[in-house]
This record gives sequence, structure tokens and C-alpha cells, in this order.
Amino acid sequence: MNRKTLVLTAAAGLLTPSLAACGSATGGGAGTGAIVVGTTDRYEAADYAPAPFDPAYAYDAGAWNVLRQTVQTLMHTPRGGGQPVPEAASACNFTDSSNQSYRCTLRPGLKFAGGDPLTAKDVKFSIDRVLAINAENGPSSLLSTLDTVEVKGTDTVVFHLKTPDATFPYKLSTPAAGIVSEKNYDAKKLRPGFAVDGSGPYTMKAEVKGDHLVRAVFSKNPHYKGDLKLQNDKIELRTFDDSAAMVKALGEGRIQMVSRTLSPAQITELSANPPKGVKLVPMPGLEIRYLGFNTEAPAVKDKAVRQALAAAVDRGALISKVYGKSAQPLYSLVPTTVTGHVNSFRNKYGEANTAKAAQLLKDAGIKTPVKLTLNYTEDHYGDGTAAEFETLKNQLNSTQLFDITVQGNDWTEFRPAQKKGDYAAYGLGWFPDYPDADNFLAPFLEQDNFLGTPYANTTVRTKLIPESRRAADRSVAAPAITEMQDIVAEDVPVLPLWQGQQYVAARDGITGVEWSVNAISDLQLWELGRGVSG
Repeated sequence: MNRKTLVLTAAAGLLTPSLAACGSATGGGAGTGAIVVGTTDRYEAADYAPAPFDPAYAYDAGAWNVLRQTVQTLMHTPRGGGQPVPEAASACNFTDSSNQSYRCTLRPGLKFAGGDPLTAKDVKFSIDRVLAINAENGPSSLLSTLDTVEVKGTDTVVFHLKTPDATFPYKLSTPAAGIVSEKNYDAKKLRPGFAVDGSGPYTMKAEVKGDHLVRAVFSKNPHYKGDLKLQNDKIELRTFDDSAAMVKALGEGRIQMVSRTLSPAQITELSANPPKGVKLVPMPGLEIRYLGFNTEAPAVKDKAVRQALAAAVDRGALISKVYGKSAQPLYSLVPTTVTGHVNSFRNKYGEANTAKAAQLLKDAGIKTPVKLTLNYTEDHYGDGTAAEFETLKNQLNSTQLFDITVQGNDWTEFRPAQKKGDYAAYGLGWFPDYPDADNFLAPFLEQDNFLGTPYANTTVRTKLIPESRRAADRSVAAPAITEMQDIVAEDVPVLPLWQGQQYVAARDGITGVEWSVNAISDLQLWELGRGVSG
């Protein structure tokens, strides 16, 4: 979001049948066709989303997974996770003790896929372009701490920051910092449609029907120079209308890997009774799901209502009934495996604490039952969403403290209405841009946050967010990060519900599956190859 936040369900990964390559770091190997990857992600070029693959506009997990294959960044997340490492750059580092000046030197001989040289000037053009266009719901907020970009010669670029920001290397690893050429991109206008040009490991050819992309074919970029080692020469990303059709194609061997998005029931079935030649692979995940609130809406303006909801909800029962092994309870915006996480909501409210919820409402003089509609999107987060909200409704109504109704809408209607403040309460998901606590807090709490919420906490915005970004050692930032989580639990502008576990289902003979999706749900198609079946 802002943010690519909103995205899909409790699963990740994707694939399907036919390519070649294995064993070698540059491709080749057995097989002759493209490895096919299946996804239920929807790619549409329309009035409300004119430029789905423009780095200045794209801010959802599906689009970013296309850009990560095609548009190079200075840094990238290494295959095993951890701190970002150079990609298009040969070296990057802070040049001052305050973490306000960041210098990168490019690899020698970089070229765009068309053969034109890539220089430091192109890096500056690309970053400046994202900030100049400042697309609504786009990724420019990720670069909010950037002041100016300075070019030194053809291979060096220096980023001067407004304030210290130790997370800036992470931000340079996102598609928001993808490098594009003035030849193909206008400095002040979005590039409409599905075309994408860069210097990444692949070029992409799109097959489109109407306004929708139905297939993307990624071919090895002969000019690519970077840190990634390609295990194939060609990958096909094929879209499916639903996960049932996608899983059927996997079982029949028409595709070789799936995950976005497997339903909870499919995960259970594939775990217990996988089709012959298919295996389900669990992977760490950092997707979170939560309720957001328009804190100026009459129904939830009094924070006692939001606090009572936080006390009354039963995350364990919700997950058991709807998501099973694909999720776990979450008591903070920061996932359990991210440095700085604390169980702020559980510490304050417990779990399914109806007595506490009743006392909060009584002390605030709020008449019960509290009437409230929970809004959700029917077509953006997978098959479990409707059941999730029906379960939440039943849970909360059973306390007799609330009179909850639920309303689902298509994403194209839901997201604009949510941003305008039409909903008092709404369900959203978040896939992180980078695996740091900052990216689970600042996008929700800073000014011009992606939720468009009127909620504002001066201490968080002016003191704690800047303080947390000063520390290069992220464990040193823990006190500020902890305090922000506790403030969220007190004020409840959002109510975290669960954290997702990722699963990839793939056919035998496809190698690199365990590396094909990382913890922040980046699709790494270059890791896939063909090997010995079994």
C-alpha cells in the first residue's frame, strides 16, 4: 500500500509446467518449454488502475512480483533473507554516522534489456520520477525520507536523506526504487498498460484479453548483470479465475506450482491427500490481516468501542474455524518473527475477554449492543475472507455487546470507499515491503498513511518513528518499536487478527521450490529449474 498491503490470502508461491533448466547457475538442463506458474492474482489496466506495472504506480504484491523479475533495483533481499545486499549496485553504504547520506556504486557494464547502457543518471531519473508523479495509492511514501539524489560520474549515486533512516537500504530493494529508462518512461506521466522495460533478469511479454493480463512470459535477459543466478531460461505466469481451477491444473500436470492463492481447505487437502507427483511446501510468512477503523466515524469514534472489540475477539477460534494451519493469532501489527515484536494486544486485553469488553463500554457510558458494520472485499484476499467475517460477526454478536452486520464488495468498489472514509470498520491485509518492524508500523501511523485514516498520534509521528529509524542495529530500535505497539493497543486505530503461513504446491522435478518465495512473499522465479523427478 499507499501500500501493496492489500493483497492476497494466506499462501504464496505459484507455478506450472514446462521449461528447461536445472543444476547450472545459468539455465539449460532437461526440458524444453517454459516452467508455468499459476496464480489467482488479477492484473487489470483500467481507469482506476491505468499503469499496473509502472514502478511509480504499482503497489500490490501481484504487480511487484512481476516487477521483481523485470526491473532491477540497487539492492535486493538475499535468498535466505536478512539484510539487503547489492544487486544492480556493486556496493552501497552509509557515509556518515547519522545515517543520512547513502552512497551506491553501480556494477560495471550494466545495460537495459534493449541494450542501452544503464548509468547513475538513470537511477536518479527513476527515483525522482516516483516522487514527482506521487501516484495516489502508489509507493512514493516509501521514499518519504529522501531529500535529494546526487549523481557523481556515470557509476555513483548519493542519496541525501531529510532525517536519519537506517531502513533506507531496504527501501532501495523494493520496486518503488526500480530502475527504468527515459527512453521508455516519461518523467512526469505514468506508462499505461502492461508493458514493462528494465534491466532485471527477465524480459516480459504479456498476453492480454480485454483489460486483463492472462499470461506473462518471462524470458532470460541476455544483458542482465546482477547478483541473481538464473536456474531457467523461461517462465510463464498464468492467471486463473479461482484457486479450484488452478489446483486442478496442477494435479493434471498443466502447471507445475501454485500458491497464490490456495484456500485453507486446499492447503489441508494438499497436505493430507496430495495428487500423485505433487508436494506441499510450507514456508515462513509475514502476511498479516487486521481490522482498520475510521476513527472519526460515529460508530467507532469513542476508542472504548474499539477497545471492546479488541477484548472480545477470539483469534484462536477464528483461525481454527476458518484458516487452520495457514494462520496463527497475532497480537500486534508487527509479526512474531520480526525483531521488536511484542504481544501488546494480548497483554492489554487478553483473549475473548467479554467481561473486560463489557466493563470498557460501561465505563465509557456506551449503550449496548453497539451497532456496527464490518466491510470486507470479496475478491482480493482469497476464499476464506467471507467465512472469516461471518465468524467475526457471530463471535461478537454472541457477547450481546454488539450488533454486527457484515458487507462484502468487489475490490474495485471496496478500496476507493475505504480510502474515502465511507466505512467505519473494514478488513484489510498487508504484505510487507521489507522485513523490518518499521514497515508494519509507519505505513499505518505516519502522516498520509496508506489507510487514509484520520487517526494521528503526535508522539508516534514526531518522536518514535524518527527515533526507531536512527538505529542501524535494529535491536537498538526495540524500545521505540515497543512503545509504538503499546500505543496502537491503547488507541486501537487498527486491530490485528492473524499472521499467515505460506504454502507452495509444486510438482516433482521442479527444483528451487524452497527458494521461490521468501518471507515477505516476493516471488523469485529465477530460483526454479528442472531436476530429477522425485
